[in-house]
Amino acid sequence: MYIPDAFREDDVEKLVAFMRANSFATLVSIREDIPVASHIPLVITVQDNVVKLTGHLAKPNPQWKAFEARESLAIFTGPHAYIAPSLYEKHESVPTWNYIAVHAYGVPQVITLSNSRKLMDKMIDQMIDTYGADYKSQWHSLSNSFQEGMMKGIVGFEMTVTRLEGKYKLSQNRSSTEQHNVAHSLLQSKDPDTYAVGATMQQNLEDSGQ
Repeated sequence: MYIPDAFREDDVEKLVAFMRANSFATLVSIREDIPVASHIPLVITVQDNVVKLTGHLAKPNPQWKAFEARESLAIFTGPHAYIAPSLYEKHESVPTWNYIAVHAYGVPQVITLSNSRKLMDKMIDQMIDTYGADYKSQWHSLSNSFQEGMMKGIVGFEMTVTRLEGKYKLSQNRSSTEQHNVAHSLLQSKDPDTYAVGATMQQNLEDSGQ
């Protein structure tokens, strides 16, 4: 990802928090030299400073066949907003867009029922705990044959993140006055995404003492 220095974010805790808050990600892999992508919820865990992503695909989805062979990319994005040039001090300015994106790279390791019931159970429990904890007791009350039927229809994976990139494009390359002007303008919007970018900009300004 192209990241000018002004927008680079290397704080892993901050990036992980963003990933968890925006965990419906785009997972991109290369299969037979062609990019393929799936839009899926992921579970983000950190242990001993190692970030891992866990999820699953439908078994008929051929993307999983690209796992283990080479690197995949998980893309996490959040709210974004158009920035009008009228908010800048100089008349000779152009429009732009503010947003946050995090890219996580790694080689996914396949998890299947036939290879490891224990790892498959762990992956499903992590997904349920993260996205629907109230379903957990129901899931465990289902018959073993029904559970196995469901698990045979998916391919799980765990991806250890080997490279993490964060881009926080929040007008940091502009003057303090312009940054405040942009944040104030966005905070007046009724559009939830636009407002959210304004709130993030305001928090960023406060954290930097501006």
